Formats: sequence, structure tokens, C-alpha cells
Amino acid sequence: MARVLSFDFGTGGVRAGVYCTDRGGMAAVAEAPYGTRHPRAAWAEQDCRDWLEAMVRAGGAAVARAGTPDIAAISVATTASTVVFCSSDGAPVRPAILWMDARASAEARRTAEVDHPVMAFCGGSDAAEWLVPKAMWVAANEPDVYARSDIVCEAIDFINFHLTGRWVGSRMNAACKWNYDSLSGVFVPAIYAQLGIADLAAKLPTDIVPVGDPVGAAAGPLLARMGIGGAPLVAQGGIDAHIGMLGAGTVAPGAMLFIGGTSVVQLTQLREHASLDGFWGPYPNALVDGLRLVEAGQVSAGSIISWLVETVFGLDENGHRALMETVRADGAAGQGLLALDYWMGNRTPYRDADLRGALLGLSLGHSRADMYAAVIDAIALGSANTLSSLADHGVRPDRYVMAGGICRNPAWLQATVDAIGQTVWVAREDNLSLIGGAVCSAAGLGLYRDLAHASEAMAASTERVEPDRDRVRAYAETLGLYRAATGALRPVLHALAGRHDHGGAA
Repeated sequence: MARVLSFDFGTGGVRAGVYCTDRGGMAAVAEAPYGTRHPRAAWAEQDCRDWLEAMVRAGGAAVARAGTPDIAAISVATTASTVVFCSSDGAPVRPAILWMDARASAEARRTAEVDHPVMAFCGGSDAAEWLVPKAMWVAANEPDVYARSDIVCEAIDFINFHLTGRWVGSRMNAACKWNYDSLSGVFVPAIYAQLGIADLAAKLPTDIVPVGDPVGAAAGPLLARMGIGGAPLVAQGGIDAHIGMLGAGTVAPGAMLFIGGTSVVQLTQLREHASLDGFWGPYPNALVDGLRLVEAGQVSAGSIISWLVETVFGLDENGHRALMETVRADGAAGQGLLALDYWMGNRTPYRDADLRGALLGLSLGHSRADMYAAVIDAIALGSANTLSSLADHGVRPDRYVMAGGICRNPAWLQATVDAIGQTVWVAREDNLSLIGGAVCSAAGLGLYRDLAHASEAMAASTERVEPDRDRVRAYAETLGLYRAATGALRPVLHALAGRHDHGGAA
């Protein structure tokens, strides 16, 4: 029997899970929170040291609950594009810039001017979320910080360094977020040079390790603080949602993992390259060799719901549950309102970091439940818009596995199933990224032939959810209004985003 420890570093905290490979399930799970600062509109930062302390708390609790210090392997998944600037000994030079931070939108637009074949892997340009535009922003706006940064990396690389003492990058993150040539297995300094950061290649972790391959043996004080004995293998992980594909069993082409959490991420794989304007990828060899990964989704989803419920309505968990049930039971709630889900910009299909949220059609007769329903509908319509646009490019998955916080919000779940008009398989397990991390560890230990076989054997169980055909038709009609409102309001939303981001009057 092998026990392996998975970590999933999300936006608000880290979860740890001890998985027993012989029994095929989690023996223990624990979590610990950390905070986020928003210094300005559309900015988001975290203290990297908080991640390590939270890891110790969550990992130590999970190991204690599992009842043994014997951990054979560890694997880490983190949010993508949470960018760290630090010295070679792992000391941060500035707060980490969180994935949802949109300050680098102008830099992201500049990446569309780069002339290099590798840019085709990301659809011709980078997103404002990604490492390269954020590095450009820091180099231009905080040159002293950039100069003092020996290492520019992502959260996963920072965590793995503090576990193993080695600076390595995940091939998944490099392929998807760094403009790395994952077909040839090389960096492309010419791309960075065209963007004015020619020295970035020297600051990135240059040893790129595929998902599921060994990073090295864990050592150091973090292990002892978590109560772990020996020197467990650290198996390479990657982006939290993408590692969830391993836990969902959606590695093969034709399947899609749909995660609804703080953001929405939709992931599927193709056998061949395809031109997908408005989407990210297809990235060669990002998850497994020989397949190309496509990434779609929305920047803001569950985060909008939390903002509305907690910040605007001032409700606690019980109040939110009651509101959720009211909306779920009343299919008419929200009628006459239309919201746009761009609180922190749009990921796909518009790839526009300067879009902002809107709530249209308000009257004095509308209630709190109506506004909640409109926001739920906006997030569902954003997902439908993305999948419809993918279908226009010929990408039509035939199996959808859904996971994340959406599965604990019946109003959001059913609205999304109805809006996309597809049968959905809902994961029974709470965190596919933890299971995916266990898959990485099992592959790294050689317990299965490769990642795909480990995923097939260890994937979470699911249950079926069907759409309501009457509501499918209603959402299809509303999707036209959603698209029309986006087009009509884009100049206004851009202008408002610019005034907020530069401190002007709203």
C-alpha cells in the first residue's frame, strides 16, 4: 500500500489530501486559508509565505488524520499564472501577483504583435493573467524589483522549490502560460526579446518536467513540520483545474472537464492542431504526450456570487443557502434582468481583460432574489457562449464532467446545465485536483504504465444531471441578448475599466 499526499492551492486557501492507492480513496482531507489583497481595482496579490504556512497546517492535519507519517509521494497543483518574483534562495521580492489580476492588459495586447510560430499554440496572443505579460508589467513599472528577482516563476514552482530545493517548471504551465515550445522542448528567447524582456528566459526555471514525472526527493523543515517521515518523492503537478482532468478521467479526446469555482475552466484535448480564435491552445504535450490541450472559461464566476452575497447583500452562509433555494425553486426569478459576468474581464471567447460586469433592466420592482438569479444566469450564459463558440470551431465534446463549488450550488448547477443544453456528469468527490495529484504521484512512483492509465484507474465516480428542455430554449433566446449587450456596451465598459485602473473618477 502507498499513501500519497496531494496539495491543491486555490485562490482562498490550500487543501491537502492523503490518498490510499490500494483502497482507491482519500483517507483524510484538511484545508487552511490565506488572504488576498486588492491594492487597486482589478489588482490581486498574495504573500507567498502565507502559502507555506497554510501548507504546513493543512498537510500536517491531513497526515495526522490519516494516522501515519509514511507518505510515499507528494504532488502539488496551484492556480495558474499566480506569478512569484523571488531570489534564488526562494525569498519573495514582492507579493505574488494573483492569476485574476488584470493589471497587465496592455502588455497582453502587445503579445499579439509577436511574430513567431509558437504563438499559434496560444491562439496568437497571451492573456493578461499569464506570466509573460505580468513579467512585462513588473519590468516596466517596478524595474528595481524585476532586476532583483533572480527567479520569475509560478506558485507551483515556488512550492516545489521549498519542498525539494530544486527550481523546476511544470511542462504544463510552461506550455500553457510561458510561450514555451512544448513540441521541441525548448524556450524561445526571441519571443521575450520582441516583448522587451530578453532576460526573462534566464530568470525562469529552466529544467522543465512533464506532469507525473519525478521532481526530486522532498527534504527540509516543511516535512518535519507536517509530521512526515523519510524523503517522499515529489511528482510534478501543474495547474489546479488541468490536474483535475486526471481526477475526472477526461484525458481522452471527446471528453471535457468543466470546473465551476472562483472562475470557470473548461478543458478538453484534441489529437491534432486546430485554429481556435478566442481560445487558449491547443497546447502540445501540456498534460500528456501526443495530445493537445484546449483551455476555455470565465475569469469570474463563484467570485461574483460571493461578492454579491457577502459584500453587497451582507448575508451569512445560512442567508445565502435560503436565497439559493428561493432562486432554485422559482424558475421565474430574475426575469426582466440581464447581467454580464465580466467583473474581472473575459477569458474566452472574447479574450478581453478590459470588459467589466453589468446588471441591466433594473426596476424598483426587482428583488434581491431577482438580482441573484440574474447573476447566476449571467455566469451560465457565459459558459454557454464559450461552448457555443467552441462548437463553431468544430470542437464538440460528447461527455461533460462537472466539478467544483458549482456542484454545491443547485441554482448555479441547474442554470448551467440548462444554458449549455447538455447532459452533464457531476463528480461525487469534492476536489478532483486532489485526486489528480494522487494520479501524478502514482505515475511518478511507477504504479501505472503512464498518466492516462493511472487516471483511468483512479478517476472519481459521477452522477448524471439532465437539462430542462423548456429552460434550454429560454436560455438560447437570452444568449442572443447577452451577446448583443456585450457588443453594445464594450466601449463603455472599456472606458470605465480605464478610469478605474488609472484612478480616475467613475
